[in-house]
Amino acid sequence: MAAWAEKRRVKRAYDVTAEMYDERYCGEQKRKYQKALENVEIEGAAVLDVGCGSGLFFQEIAGKARLVVGIDLSKKLLLKAKQHEGVNVFVLQADADHLPLVEGFFDAVFSFTVLQNIPKPLETLAQVKRVTRTKGKVVLTGLKKAFELQKFMDLIENSGLSLASFVDEDIINCYIAVLNTR
Repeated sequence: MAAWAEKRRVKRAYDVTAEMYDERYCGEQKRKYQKALENVEIEGAAVLDVGCGSGLFFQEIAGKARLVVGIDLSKKLLLKAKQHEGVNVFVLQADADHLPLVEGFFDAVFSFTVLQNIPKPLETLAQVKRVTRTKGKVVLTGLKKAFELQKFMDLIENSGLSLASFVDEDIINCYIAVLNTR
């Protein structure tokens, strides 16, 4: 029950900041997207964006991916994300710990700036792994002020995913891990 209370608190916080989210975080998020995409091929891929927020990432990938699905708990952020919906982009309100999605469907799953808001990140990673196809890619970020490097690496190691590449640059306030499913 405490986990759901924490999720509701985070959801409310993002609902409150939805109108200014893009203005506040656009530059920072785009730097993360560019670094992540240097290490993941999405041409023709089915892509899931866990914690899609206002849909900023859709602008980076919709023209290349076969399918883009974004999920988030915040209804107000999803209303902004719906503005980016199109032929191959869809949004869905869902809990990252209980993804209502088919097992092994997605070629690539991205989760930017989410794990620090999740009470049980290993449960979230189990769901992410479940919906990613064998030999797919998972991209995670860990906010540096929320995760010590070793804590973030331990989370990855315990996830059952294998590290393919790692970015830790001063200009980006997150660690970026590109992981392989087995």
